[in-house]
Amino acid sequence: MNRVIADISADDIKNIFGQFDIFAKKIEKEFGTELTIRHGEIHISGTEKDSAGTKNVLEALLRLSRKGNMIEEQNVDYIMALEKENNVLSLDNITEGSVICHTVQGRPVKPKTLGQKEYTDAIREKMIVFGIGPAGTGKTYLAMAMAITAFKNEEVSRIILTRPAIEAGEKLGFLPGDLQSKVDPYLRPLYDALYQIMGAESFQKNMEKGLIEVAPLAYMRGRTLDNAYIILDEAQNTTPAQMKMFLTRIGFGSKVVITGDKTQKDLSSGTVSGLDTAERVLKKIDDIAFIYLSSLDVVRHPLVQKIVKAYEDYEDKNKEPGSGDLRRKPFDRRKNRR
Repeated sequence: MNRVIADISADDIKNIFGQFDIFAKKIEKEFGTELTIRHGEIHISGTEKDSAGTKNVLEALLRLSRKGNMIEEQNVDYIMALEKENNVLSLDNITEGSVICHTVQGRPVKPKTLGQKEYTDAIREKMIVFGIGPAGTGKTYLAMAMAITAFKNEEVSRIILTRPAIEAGEKLGFLPGDLQSKVDPYLRPLYDALYQIMGAESFQKNMEKGLIEVAPLAYMRGRTLDNAYIILDEAQNTTPAQMKMFLTRIGFGSKVVITGDKTQKDLSSGTVSGLDTAERVLKKIDDIAFIYLSSLDVVRHPLVQKIVKAYEDYEDKNKEPGSGDLRRKPFDRRKNRR
């Protein structure tokens, strides 16, 4: 079976095929097809089913390229995964008006997967959003981008970023320096995202004015946080009491994003996670959304996606019957059910 995609510019072909045709070779290997270029057309050779799948992937990449996107390996892997689910056409919903902001280097920050688009849409629409998923799915980074955009647009007067300072096998007391020096390593990922999106100079200036605050969760006790964009990161490491304390700090005009990875808890054995409890207690309250991301939404190096998927498969295989695993299945957007 031979299929043809016509009227493609040389720049789009170069973008879609990748340097040294690396993306084209990946697509050929995945579908068992052969791609050739003749007179500005892409010819696809293979069985009818495989050729159709390859064409769908290439046409989706072409639509991304024509909208000014630089094709990356993550785009290729994700579109192929969507095609396997017969869901590649829904990719177009991601690109429409999806740019949140730009980094100091001018790179656009925007959702790259359907799960990330659902996540950012929920943040816009709801007062409190729980973003739950594995490492590399952009939970914290996208929330940070949304917060900085709201701050620059004067929708909120300040940004508050917090994390529980949980000891992951190492004791804080043995680290050198004062209390701030001890907790700063736990907050470093938040600083890194702020520097990248806002710029170090702008961040320092706003932090000195008290308009941006990065602090351990314990510092939130006793406060009322009005007109603020509040992000609680690594929420799987909170206790139920800490989570309740945090949620009851929220004041008028505030928006809250809570992120967590339920597979990477650093709590001591037998301690219940505040994220698990909040999921059970708050899931029926209006204006609170729970968004579940999966390995399919990982946007780091492709190897990270494979590692996350391998761990998910291992844990599912070795889970004891009746263990009461609270991990939710990824949202099935085709059938609108879990």
